[in-house]
Amino acid sequence: MKIALAQIDPTVGDIRGNTERILRDIDRARSSGASLVVFPELAVFGYPPKDLVLRRDLVDANVLAVGRIAERCSDVTAVVGYVRPNPAGSGPGLFNSAAVCRNGKIVCDYAKMLLPTYDVFDEVRYFDTGTDVRTFTLTGEASGRSVSVGLSICEDLWNDRQFSGREVYGVDPIARTVACGAELLINISGSPYRAGAQQQREQLFSTQMRDHGIPLVYVNQVGGNDDLLFDGASLAIDAKGNVIARARAFVEDFAVVDLDAPSGAGVCEYPDRVEGIHQALVLGIRDYLRKCGFQTAVLGLSGGVDSAVTGALAVEALGSDRVSGVGMPSRYSSRHSLDDARKLANNLGMVFSVIEIEKVHRAMEALLAPEFAKCGSGRSGLAEENVQARIRGNILMSLSNRCGSLLLTTGNKSELAVGYCTLYGDMCGGLAVLSDVPKTVVYELARHINESAGRELIPERSITKEPSAELRPNQRDQDTLPPYDVLDPILERYVEQEQTIDEITGQGFDRATVSSVAAMVDGNEHKRKQAAVGLKVTTRAFGTGRRMPIAAKFRP
Repeated sequence: MKIALAQIDPTVGDIRGNTERILRDIDRARSSGASLVVFPELAVFGYPPKDLVLRRDLVDANVLAVGRIAERCSDVTAVVGYVRPNPAGSGPGLFNSAAVCRNGKIVCDYAKMLLPTYDVFDEVRYFDTGTDVRTFTLTGEASGRSVSVGLSICEDLWNDRQFSGREVYGVDPIARTVACGAELLINISGSPYRAGAQQQREQLFSTQMRDHGIPLVYVNQVGGNDDLLFDGASLAIDAKGNVIARARAFVEDFAVVDLDAPSGAGVCEYPDRVEGIHQALVLGIRDYLRKCGFQTAVLGLSGGVDSAVTGALAVEALGSDRVSGVGMPSRYSSRHSLDDARKLANNLGMVFSVIEIEKVHRAMEALLAPEFAKCGSGRSGLAEENVQARIRGNILMSLSNRCGSLLLTTGNKSELAVGYCTLYGDMCGGLAVLSDVPKTVVYELARHINESAGRELIPERSITKEPSAELRPNQRDQDTLPPYDVLDPILERYVEQEQTIDEITGQGFDRATVSSVAAMVDGNEHKRKQAAVGLKVTTRAFGTGRRMPIAAKFRP
């Protein structure tokens, strides 16, 4: 029995475009001799739909699209995710649904039972909870063998009791489906990427299938939608918990698995942690520009490692002819910084321009000096430094406006966490590529990019030199911050794991350092709320999954 895993990259709200992708792969499934083709969660509407599901015209269009999809299923069965109206519902009045299309009609419809409301998820806001399991009979075209197929959607398969040892939902849709006689489980998913998630996901699913004694076909969305990145890596697992097919990660893919002879499907390997982050960021840049309608990108190149990695990722995602770099030296910029920026641009083959800001900086200092003098000397220094960053931000935003290019910001997660960045300066831009990448991982990415290329794309000096904002003479990041190999582990515990100061200190970290870092994180929420959209690659990014108040008073 052949089943096709149609791992597509939908765009939220693009009902027509998503439908065309689905119809394309239905035809491919028919040509491959598959009896069933499976698409991701909400493949017709796109995931996550957010408040677009409040647009009834779009919901109606997605329902009509499923009817069109069903018409194409004359001699193949398709499982397709879409938004289904629920007129009897007392809540939002919509289901996150999976339609089984066969012989020109929908023969079965399943509503998602477990609606996540943690991290980036807020599905209870948009959907009613499904209450009933659904199965349908599938007969293999070649073998003539029939099996009872159970349906599930994403979170339904993340059984918290098995995963974390605690019961959250009070119901196990998979156990209920198996109890209803399912001999094969289908799970359509929109599971976002984070480093390490693929292996964890596979371990969980394999354990469940081994416990229940039935095979699984899991099809996950791929692509970037705003801050969320979806890795695909769809799977087929046999009744013993063995992976018998795995689609590629971070690209659209179409894989056919024969449940009667699974060895022919092939098993693609997962990328390792750093390569996974690398591929995820490239995909995120490419999809963000494509889905938002931008053709080109621009960024400031300082000669440092953050802008170098951002530039290399952008060129890989878009091509060197679609990325422009700008060097903007001031009197505090070292000569090698401009040299390293120019060398990077040459290595990548991208356009590079130099705009000196010294005259503008001098003029701004003279203009502001009388007003700054009225403020006294208590806060002198920082404001004067930030004038340079805001001049650069103004220049880059002007180029972005005039040329229609998306401005990429280059700051990393470590800086954003502690506020080591300038509002309306280096934070200007439309996409924050590295905002969920700690500084220590930025260095890993830089080394990895060069190793993968087999040559020096990112100049060695950009990687090895001591990091500096170069906004005053002889400035170093460590004048203000702990060393990054100390800072990043503290941030991981405080931000991602929500550990207390006492808990972090108990793991061998200096209490004064931990308290200082925590104060910087808590005191800079106002900056992060005004930051560009960032690409999520860790368990908890600054953005939709971390909803902290700005006007708050508390003591960690």
